[in-house]
Amino acid sequence: MAHPKRQHSKQRSRKRRTHYKADAPALSVCSNCKKEIAPHRVCPYCGHYKGEQVVEIKVKEKKKQK
Repeated sequence: MAHPKRQHSKQRSRKRRTHYKADAPALSVCSNCKKEIAPHRVCPYCGHYKGEQVVEIKVKEKKKQK
């Protein structure tokens, strides 16, 4: 196997890595509640997918204070 004769400098390695960036996640809009969700997923807020009710979402009840 080939081995480098000299060590690469930190600057050279960092120049190469300048393009390794995280992209913003792609989001789409729910057709029912108009909130932003990940594409091709059931809406976690209303349970709709492609205009149909797929999952029944239970509403959390607030705790009663004494």
